[in-house]
Amino acid sequence: MLSTDAIRRMRSSLLWDVRLQLRNGFYTATAVVLGVWAVIAVWLPPVDLRWLLPALVSGNLVINTFFFMAALVLLENEEGSLQARTVTPLRRGEYLAAKLISLGALALAENLLIVVLLHGTGFSLLAMATAILLASVHYTLIGFIAVARYDSLNTFLMPSILYSAAAQIPLIAWLLQWRHPLLYLHPLHAPLVISDIALRGGALFTVAFAVVISVAWTAVLLAGAQIAFVRLNMRLTVAA
Repeated sequence: MLSTDAIRRMRSSLLWDVRLQLRNGFYTATAVVLGVWAVIAVWLPPVDLRWLLPALVSGNLVINTFFFMAALVLLENEEGSLQARTVTPLRRGEYLAAKLISLGALALAENLLIVVLLHGTGFSLLAMATAILLASVHYTLIGFIAVARYDSLNTFLMPSILYSAAAQIPLIAWLLQWRHPLLYLHPLHAPLVISDIALRGGALFTVAFAVVISVAWTAVLLAGAQIAFVRLNMRLTVAA
């Protein structure tokens, strides 16, 4: 159970993240993306997009999770607030949890609306929300692990393309309609499967298996993010 102090620290960190995102145009960018999808939905001829939507959602998620997470860390580093946080009682898990909650909520709202715009409401809301949240957690943690080694946008820009491309490898297999159990070795494949079942239906066992795999990947990525956080703190301490 979280202590009262831990909840208070997480709440303060979450409010800080929301203000930082608002001040730097994250929500404006999200609204613009939704506007573009709305225009596409209006002009798109009637076509069954259920097989394609999981890949579209996963591809769209990389912006407001992976890249937004990286941008938040770089902005905090530039403003000096990241260095200041190293000497506060805020713990690693609390810092990461605040980021996961704020970015996860934004990703969930945006991508559920995209699914409704392109497909309507004929899908399992619970399964789709589960898929989006699991994918957002994975992308966000990968984004933190990736950016923790860099101090500026200039140094991170080129590597970020490689990191994000590696994170989206299952999308290629999905677009080629290639399915293989080995794809579960990638953290973004299971959420794709869940979102597909949300749209087209499928066995409950498959959903349960995909959720278990996703939770396992979350634990692995969270451990990696914790290690990256320690190294980041060490580097900031030395720089100070």
